[in-house]
Amino acid sequence: MTEKNQNRPLMSDEELTQLEAEFMERYKGSEKHPIRTLLSFYKGQYHLLIFAAICYIIKKSPQWMIPIVTANLIDLVVEQPENMMRKIVLNVVFLAVLLILNIPFHYLYVKSEAVATRNVEAALRGALVRKLQHLSIGHYREMQSGRIQSKMMRDVENIANLSSSIFMNGMEILINLVVAITVVLSKNLFVFVFFLLCAPVAGVISFVFRKKLRHLSRDYRHAVEETSAEVMDMVEMVPLSRAHALEDTETSKMNRLLHGIARRGLRLDITQSLFGATNWVVFEGFQLICLVFTVGMFLGGSITSVGDITLYQQYFTMLVTSVTMILAMIPTFVRGIEAVTSVGELMHAEEEENNDGKTPLADVEGAFHFENVNFAYEQGHPVLSDFNLDVKPGETVALVGESGVGKTTVINMVIGYHFPNDGVVTIDGHGLREIDLRTYRKHIAVVPQNTILFSGTIRENITYGLPTVSEEKLAEILEAARLTETIAQLPNGLETSVGEHGGKLSGGQRQRISIARALIRDPKVIILDEATSALDSVSEKKIQEALDHLTAGRTTFVVAHRLSTIKDADKIAVMEGGRCVECGTYDELMAKEGAFYRYRKLQL
Repeated sequence: MTEKNQNRPLMSDEELTQLEAEFMERYKGSEKHPIRTLLSFYKGQYHLLIFAAICYIIKKSPQWMIPIVTANLIDLVVEQPENMMRKIVLNVVFLAVLLILNIPFHYLYVKSEAVATRNVEAALRGALVRKLQHLSIGHYREMQSGRIQSKMMRDVENIANLSSSIFMNGMEILINLVVAITVVLSKNLFVFVFFLLCAPVAGVISFVFRKKLRHLSRDYRHAVEETSAEVMDMVEMVPLSRAHALEDTETSKMNRLLHGIARRGLRLDITQSLFGATNWVVFEGFQLICLVFTVGMFLGGSITSVGDITLYQQYFTMLVTSVTMILAMIPTFVRGIEAVTSVGELMHAEEEENNDGKTPLADVEGAFHFENVNFAYEQGHPVLSDFNLDVKPGETVALVGESGVGKTTVINMVIGYHFPNDGVVTIDGHGLREIDLRTYRKHIAVVPQNTILFSGTIRENITYGLPTVSEEKLAEILEAARLTETIAQLPNGLETSVGEHGGKLSGGQRQRISIARALIRDPKVIILDEATSALDSVSEKKIQEALDHLTAGRTTFVVAHRLSTIKDADKIAVMEGGRCVECGTYDELMAKEGAFYRYRKLQL
């Protein structure tokens, strides 16, 4: 297969997007109905499944015909009629043709089924990504990234395995049972009744093990999610644990979690193996009984053909295998249904940002008004209390105060992450709840205190989200962010990999890349959350000069702890206890000798 064909998607982007949207709707309407949800996934893929089923019947036909042909050949050899050789040849040629057809139709069957399953798998992961991108920021405080990763990778894989198992094994089981029962029933009622004796045994075994397997599977899944989250936290904490010589402590902590998973997995494995062993012994015993039973019927004259003994034995084996497959599917079924439920926990999350039907903003001037705003993350613990602030277009506003007074919460409201519990927040006269935040955010840029870089090149991190950027524009931004000299010293320049979370760069370099990423968007509103905190004094001065130049004419919110960096702000809002207690220019507040004056004196 050529590289071009390997990279060709199974579905177009438009088809996948449509399928992802349908998944979102199906999950909304299928809560607490995992089976219905699972079956609905394949809507739009039915033509592939029908074609796969036809191919399956053709490619599997030798298995169902071999007992009949075998019985015919045995009877022909025993009875030796006049046209024996002609009938033998016809039976052999008939079976040979079916065997030859197996190869091409097996390929077509596997391809059709696999394409349908992989389409669903890709679209389901895409739906999860879409859901994650639309969940409110507050929801992420309650969900660890390791759990999200487990749901997206492990649980979706289990759903795909369940789908394949149901279609591939389920269809084989169904057709095997229909063929075996139909042939046996048409030939001998007593043998058919004997075959039916297997059903109660299968039901008893299934009932005994199914509830236990479901409990153990759910317990194991929760343990894996918890440990996955802890592993990601451990990786993030490696520099800190190494700096404080806590390697053994972290190792011991993770070993306890990993051994806990191992114990849960061992219980699940033992139960599954006991289930399989019990199932195998019971049905092998039934096969022996079937052989004795049919031989006895032959000796008693109820069966007159020697070939029928072989036919019954083979069809009984087919029946036993089918029932065994049903029972063997139970662990996969349990894991898959649990995975559907697990993914549903995320898909059913209601804390979703909804912009449908809201006012789009074609342009943003940058006027903000906070009036008697109250906000609390938890009831009874207010973060903002009667907060008031007016910001005119193009103003630079600095928010200052001790940690925990609500500065970041105000910034999050400016971005649209949070809405006030009481009070009013307006943007250019539009209520925060009334606007399509997606159109608004196209006009803002954020430089967070904790720099966020992804594993890629410097160019990719700076131009993130922009389809095309001219080299002239990029060079201008690099100069403004004081990155030109730094880039020139790197062996691969702009194509230098930053490493995971920018680990190959210094703190100052990471922060300047973050600033460049914000500036290249040419925003109308800029949010700087301690944007120069990771820089040395020389770099800070240069960056501050660049920011002063580039923020001109743009509404800028600055969260600052080093008060020396905000001398030129148009307005400084001093926050205490979730309120704005002072507001004015640097000189005005220093002359007033109030809260800001006290903070500034502490830093001198």
